[in-house]
Amino acid sequence: MSVKVAVAGATAAAAASVLPELVADKVASRIAAKDFTLWGKDAEAESSIRLGWVNSAVDTAAVVERVIALRQEFLTKGVDRFVLCGMGGSSLAPEVITRTAGVHLVVLDSTNPDQVAAAVNEAIERTAIVVSSKSGSTVETDSQKRAFEAAFTAAGIDKTDRIVIVTDPGSPMEQAALADGYRVFNADPTVGGRYSALTAFGIVPSGLAGVDVAALLADGHSVAAQLASDDETNPGLILGAALARTANGAGFKDKVGIVTGDTDIVGFGDWAEQLIAESTGKLGKGVLPVVLATDSPEVSANQADVVLARIVKDAASAADGEIAVSGSLGAQFVLWEYATVVASRLIGINPFDQPDVESAKIAARGMLENRPEIVTTDFVDGAVEVRGQNVEFGADHSVAGALAAVLSKLDAAEGYVSIHAYLDRNNAAAAEELRDALAARTGRPVTFGWAPRFLHSTGQYHKGGPRQGVYIQLVAQAEADLAVPGRPFTFGQLIASQAAGDGSVLADLGLPVLNLTLTDVAAGLAAINGASA
Repeated sequence: MSVKVAVAGATAAAAASVLPELVADKVASRIAAKDFTLWGKDAEAESSIRLGWVNSAVDTAAVVERVIALRQEFLTKGVDRFVLCGMGGSSLAPEVITRTAGVHLVVLDSTNPDQVAAAVNEAIERTAIVVSSKSGSTVETDSQKRAFEAAFTAAGIDKTDRIVIVTDPGSPMEQAALADGYRVFNADPTVGGRYSALTAFGIVPSGLAGVDVAALLADGHSVAAQLASDDETNPGLILGAALARTANGAGFKDKVGIVTGDTDIVGFGDWAEQLIAESTGKLGKGVLPVVLATDSPEVSANQADVVLARIVKDAASAADGEIAVSGSLGAQFVLWEYATVVASRLIGINPFDQPDVESAKIAARGMLENRPEIVTTDFVDGAVEVRGQNVEFGADHSVAGALAAVLSKLDAAEGYVSIHAYLDRNNAAAAEELRDALAARTGRPVTFGWAPRFLHSTGQYHKGGPRQGVYIQLVAQAEADLAVPGRPFTFGQLIASQAAGDGSVLADLGLPVLNLTLTDVAAGLAAINGASA
């Protein structure tokens, strides 16, 4: 197996300007040797305990036989529906792996009460779940686990027979799980969540669902020597240099449009989005990843601050100014991990911390504990309640007027729009239509994140990266709420607090936030989409 990266035009020039330096500094071989000094003195404490991903494809192989045996045990008992409860790095890789392999895995990475209820209530008699969390303290994952525990008990099913835990050794979750009698798979504690695709976090749920995970790991290992080579043809160095887009005659591009379509890999952009955004978006710097389809407006817009990275079947060449990347899934996981840490070195940041992720969590916890009154509605237009922070509404009290008001804050040269959909993603596909509509309308890049999972992904970039964004929250007003067993709050209250908490943090940074709360999801989305053109 191998991976290929091709660059052309200004992007090739940007890469070529730093490749000799990367080779002379032996950056590739030093990454392979887990040299934690590559990202500067301030990063050493974190990077010294976060380079296990370099060997994950080999180290995780020991888990495979146990996963295969457990899958067979489940199937023998008539258990053939698998649900993954996890957030961010715990869920994005398994989703890509299983979708690409064409096997079914229910990925529950939401606190939306409708989405949680649908996952919990369907075919509980033939369901097993994987609960994935490095620490076990993630409120979303803990709440999901509690909901399934109650459902299994109500159905007369021994919960310890149906719940599998994936966590770091010694974590609070491991201690509690062992005490409760659950099966536990340990992941490598020296691998951060967004680099964990080829650890137990990616392999256990994917393998239980039916993926040939041994082949996936072998695929990842097959490119280890290629990516560790100190050579200007090393695809990891080329991609990392192109992502960093070091200063040259073509100027600086700080956004990458990840375009998929001409490939058998499904949903890769969502995984790469977290890897790049959470690794690079800090200290006012970063590379903003924008997940695109081949017909997205940004693809043909030729935006000065955006470079396109196309995932293709054979990256023999690239279009002028673009990046072309090819390779099978396991190999691409490792390629993009290498490239991201190379880009981080060139940008001058620590790729392994996420200092701004916690701010939204703290704000959400505070709102859950204190339950403040909902922020006063600025106005109502049909099925949409409109609220704004750092947004001035004029006399036009309509959804169209609200969109115009927040978009007036958008910098025409460097800005981006970010849509956060706190909705049931199984029944709110119309929300995604807003992304292309606003991209066409503004001529600027538009990101789209299902919430609250984006808080564990691009949420770091929104607060820690360049202050360029305007933010639109789509929030559903819960009709049928769902209690979180053993907790003094419901899923509806939890997701509302997460939206309010993130909005308040963004607003405190002086960023414009438009909250559109839908009292009727279908009617509200129809109105918003109608007003967005």
